[in-house]
Amino acid sequence: MNTNNRFLTSTGRVIPWCIYGTAWKKERTANLVVKAIEAGFRGVDTACQPRHYNESQVGDALKRVLGKGIRREEIYLQTKYTAIDGQDPKSVPYTVNASVTEQVNQSVEVSLKNLQTSYIDTLILHSPMRDYEQTLEAWRTMESIVASGQVYQLGISNFYDLALVERLYEDVEVKPVVLQNRFYQETGYDKELREFCSNKGMFYESFWTLTANPHVLSSNAIKAIAQKHGKTAPQIFFRFLNQSRVVFLTGTCDEQHMLEDLSILEFELSEQEMVLIRLVLGLE
Repeated sequence: MNTNNRFLTSTGRVIPWCIYGTAWKKERTANLVVKAIEAGFRGVDTACQPRHYNESQVGDALKRVLGKGIRREEIYLQTKYTAIDGQDPKSVPYTVNASVTEQVNQSVEVSLKNLQTSYIDTLILHSPMRDYEQTLEAWRTMESIVASGQVYQLGISNFYDLALVERLYEDVEVKPVVLQNRFYQETGYDKELREFCSNKGMFYESFWTLTANPHVLSSNAIKAIAQKHGKTAPQIFFRFLNQSRVVFLTGTCDEQHMLEDLSILEFELSEQEMVLIRLVLGLE
């Protein structure tokens, strides 16, 4: 069976096939992250962006689970530098008027403190900056942090322009290992971007995966496949992504759904079923 339960990045590091997303959980973050890890998740996604993430509570959760049979190196932890345009003016985690370089450095320092860790597995540029020069400045700074050993690898998020991704990839020394985007119909499910990732040894991470795709989950094809396997529609969709070598984020607050999400490796979709789902997505 092609379980796709172990993905290796170009740096030789393991990236989980599914990641627990912590956006918009506010004061519930710590308890939910603990439940997710206890359920079996080994990847956690957060950001140094107080508007949408409670990064320090992710750190509190890690402190609670580490030492109880789980080691830090077993947990894949990714966080993000979020530019000033993506921050709440009332809670910016770095000096507002500082240079981009200083902002990135301060953001990572805050993240390390919040997460109570000495290193970050993957640092992600949360979105393109105001112009390419600033984007490159942010990336160069992130590269220097990789060189310091505080970050192991880098990624990008909310990059939907293929030409921009290609340009950045060619211009930088430390190549991105992940691209994290919304997986939805409006962008054609990033077909060309996902092909680029595949060709470059990058992993595509999907977020907003279920919320943006009610038409997929309610389709007759998905329903029929779910009935055949005795699974739920979300499990079928997630297994489709897994077999397509897409790392998916799930931010469910339901413990039963956590277990269901983690159990998708117990079955495999046939090539015919994969084709049917691609047809639903308009990818065939």
